[in-house]
Amino acid sequence: MKVIFIQDVKGTAKKGDTKNVADGYARNLLIPKGLAVEATPENLNLLNGQKASAQHKIDVEKAAAQAARDQLHDKKVVIKAKAGTGGRLFGSVTAAQVAQAIEQQFGTKIDKKKVSLKSDIKAFGTYSAEIRLYTGIAATVTVEVEEG
Repeated sequence: MKVIFIQDVKGTAKKGDTKNVADGYARNLLIPKGLAVEATPENLNLLNGQKASAQHKIDVEKAAAQAARDQLHDKKVVIKAKAGTGGRLFGSVTAAQVAQAIEQQFGTKIDKKKVSLKSDIKAFGTYSAEIRLYTGIAATVTVEVEEG
């Protein structure tokens, strides 16, 4: 019997796979437990629609990441910070502060987890940060910390 797997089944198939399995295995285990459905033309058409939808979503996310990269790459982000004597900052500039500054200055919302600082920012000066927007798409920005 040909079935479409709805969930991963260890040792058999991954979600979305279409496979021929023994009739008893399909009728007694896979279908009753909701692990698979019979591969009827309607179900196959539905599966193709879901795969096309997932691919479209990936394409849209990749295009948005590329647009954000084009907007941010090699730009300078200015962050104002307070410091004590000797120019050492109270605390340090974090990835969250860099993400917030990017949103304020460029209007592009970036998740703080996507910001990678090459070194700790604990003094005034110029630093480099990498923003990983999508798999294989990253932008490098210059972070300038000024007294504020």
